[in-house]
Amino acid sequence: MSCSSLTMLVSSKPSLDSSSPLSFRSFITPVQIPTSNPSVSSHPTSKSSSSSIHCSLRDLRTRIDSVKNTQKITEAMKLVAAAKVRRAQEAVVNARPFSETLVEVLYSINEQLQVEDVDVPLTNVRPVKKVALVVVTGDRGLCGGYNNFILKKAEARIRELKTLGLDYVVISVGKKGNSYFLRRPYIPVDKFVDGSNLPTAKEAQAIADDVFSLFVSEEVDKVELLYTKFVSLVKSNPVIHTLLPLSPKGEICDINGVCVDAAEDEFFRLTTKEGKLTVEREAIRSETIDFSPILQFEQDPVQILDALLPLYLNSQILRALQESLASELAARMTAMGNATDNASELKKNLSRVYNRQRQAKITGEILEIVAGADALV
Repeated sequence: MSCSSLTMLVSSKPSLDSSSPLSFRSFITPVQIPTSNPSVSSHPTSKSSSSSIHCSLRDLRTRIDSVKNTQKITEAMKLVAAAKVRRAQEAVVNARPFSETLVEVLYSINEQLQVEDVDVPLTNVRPVKKVALVVVTGDRGLCGGYNNFILKKAEARIRELKTLGLDYVVISVGKKGNSYFLRRPYIPVDKFVDGSNLPTAKEAQAIADDVFSLFVSEEVDKVELLYTKFVSLVKSNPVIHTLLPLSPKGEICDINGVCVDAAEDEFFRLTTKEGKLTVEREAIRSETIDFSPILQFEQDPVQILDALLPLYLNSQILRALQESLASELAARMTAMGNATDNASELKKNLSRVYNRQRQAKITGEILEIVAGADALV
């Protein structure tokens, strides 16, 4: 392409999300019109790196139209993710009363079993020789570093187990995790499970049955769940929770045995302010009915516990799938928001360069006409 030379300065400061396809910020200096004085030139500052871009007005118009189309796509993906994350967090919050009430029931039954010598398979703690890792990832990309963070967490945990001399096996949940482990045949994988846009109890039960059979048959001595815990729209934490053996109280514990049950949730409401999408948040606590201390069980407590522990195992996995989905949608909403902002800024800078180059071309043509008219006089 033959045209006047442009100088594109790319800021050295990274954007909020470097994984976005538009995660860069461009600042363009005025177009340099060729002059006879060689000493007049532009020198970029030391904080920016410059590269010469040669393009015509038609190419600039094409690129501006391309950036506009990309901005429309990222804006639409941001709004879709914002609508879905609302439903995802509602599912997490609505499941909280059931989990808390189930904890109270398990705790009450466990108190009655303290004086009896009973054997509950899911609560048996035995020397650990092999660990099963249930890794929950997303099914799609364009969500920042969401999938990368949880996979790095899994790799770090695998290195720790190798250092301790323990065997391990992976149960992968989600298409991104499946493709990641398929490319690494040296990591033993027991099962690949595809995720869905809306986690259901049926999907959680399929995973629970698999880990239940592995633990009860003593193929593994411990099951750990790796997923992304939803904290807020701009924050999510990859965590590791001990899934089996279950705590007699039915609590969710980390690998050190510390209870990590959430006491309250942050609820987010999407609104518009001055024509732009905004988020309002509030901290809420789920209301649960107090468990009666005088309630008596007609059946044997061991039978009830054998029925409730698998149920709570299913609820833990379902809750992890729901929080992972909410974290993925929040990460995609943030990434697409950053991409939209960067596209808007890039479009503005390209339009400025286009206008300056077009004005320089018009000025040059006027100078040629004036010079030709003077030569005829």
